[in-house]
Amino acid sequence: MASTTCWDLLVIEDDPIIGKSLCQGFSEVGHNSNWINDGIKGLREAMTQQFDAIILDWNLPGMSGLEILSQLRIRGIQTPVIVLSAFGTVEQRVAGLKKGADDYIVKPFALAELLARLDAVCRRAVSRPSPVLECGCLNLDLATRRVVANGQDIELTPTEFSLLEFLMRHAGQVVTRRMLCEHLWDSDWEGATNVIEVHINRLRGKIDDDQGESFVQTIRGRGYSLRAL
Repeated sequence: MASTTCWDLLVIEDDPIIGKSLCQGFSEVGHNSNWINDGIKGLREAMTQQFDAIILDWNLPGMSGLEILSQLRIRGIQTPVIVLSAFGTVEQRVAGLKKGADDYIVKPFALAELLARLDAVCRRAVSRPSPVLECGCLNLDLATRRVVANGQDIELTPTEFSLLEFLMRHAGQVVTRRMLCEHLWDSDWEGATNVIEVHINRLRGKIDDDQGESFVQTIRGRGYSLRAL
């Protein structure tokens, strides 16, 4: 039976039988799904694409499910996550939930139960308030569009707000000028323009104080990185 709502799902699972079966099962009830079998690639996909929910295996090559979950929550990404694991002790379930999982299902499991739990966490997320992103003494409220830096309210233009949001979602990582350009204007990168540098400098002028180094670091030859304080 098809679901009443179509969800866009990310499946991070290294077992090809489970991964393919999940994608087939999701498709049969009307959901869209993207399957990735590697932890590092899965984290990258979860941070750069929008999904209604993530189905996350505990044991993965490259990076464990709990590490992925922790990195997502540190960066303020609140996409609902259902952890799948062969580990079913109370301590292990509690560990997953404390890292930010919305639900935890022990293998083997019935697809019907997973679908029901998936609908539940997605429905809750729809009514969930927009998250607040935090990085050290930087605070960005997506609902009210309020920005606080070093305890002071900061007035940003829409472009500056979107730029800071993207940097905060990728705190501690290098983001290229091309990535920022495509995020801000959804267009192809034009290498000759210095418009990104202009906006970065204006953003620095508003969020930095005179006491230390800038929040936004220039990574020579690569792009920019927000300090993960």
